Amino acid sequence: MSTSGTTLVIGATGTTGSRVVAGLTAAGRRVKAASRRATPAPGVDAVFFNWYDPATHAAALDGVDRAYLIPPLGDPDPAAVMVPFLERARGAGVERVVLLSASAIPEGGPAVGMVHRALPGLFDQWAVLRPSWFMQNFTTAHLHALSIRDEGAILTAAGDGRVAFIDAGDIAAVGVHALTAEHAPNTDLLLTGPQALSYDDIAAIVTEVTGRPVVHRRLSYEQLCERLATDMPEEFAALLAGLDRAVAEGAEDRVTDTVQRLIGRPARTFRALLEREGLTA
Repeated sequence: MSTSGTTLVIGATGTTGSRVVAGLTAAGRRVKAASRRATPAPGVDAVFFNWYDPATHAAALDGVDRAYLIPPLGDPDPAAVMVPFLERARGAGVERVVLLSASAIPEGGPAVGMVHRALPGLFDQWAVLRPSWFMQNFTTAHLHALSIRDEGAILTAAGDGRVAFIDAGDIAAVGVHALTAEHAPNTDLLLTGPQALSYDDIAAIVTEVTGRPVVHRRLSYEQLCERLATDMPEEFAALLAGLDRAVAEGAEDRVTDTVQRLIGRPARTFRALLEREGLTA
């Protein structure tokens, strides 16, 4: 692979995408930053991109040899638009692709899991990032952060289940590594923070660090589905509520050393992130 090519970052204004753009530009890489807003940024080529408008795809792919992909938000079947795009990307000369998935979604699983399954058959150089839940879900404009702000509560169907929440900056650092290393990982990478925490633990840390009283309010699966469905399609709401139910059953109670192993430093703790960034929702 050429070391002087251009990397396409789809979702370049998002939580991980913006950080991947920053990491790539800091490393001196040329970046094409694709989003629905085509937001200009220093040192990057901003381009308008919409997963559901193929007319925007050619300009995004022009001159690109690698890509970081964030699936369309809230789509229960992203493979329908992403796989044709990936086929087009291969034809346009893209050699390496890094896909953002999730720890809860295995290869061939629901939603982006089907894109994961297709990726190795399309590209010789690839990686799938499978992070646990983002720490930023509690600090920026996400449902948890908004309920902390508006209700002083985190609402889940996760019970006592624990998650090794991860800093989006660590996800992005691994993404930059996967895009720029001499050899592509050619595997999926399970990414976690350094400790598994319950939502009760998270509420206690937020209360202690910020001085804002926060509690974990436990909902049933059905109650969470109903709440989420006010902001998103029912099918996607059911998928997210199902992930909470899996957390309650212990599916995310694990810690990996992937961040340390690939970027040479420990993954950040939730307390450290909160002390550094605070609550911005």
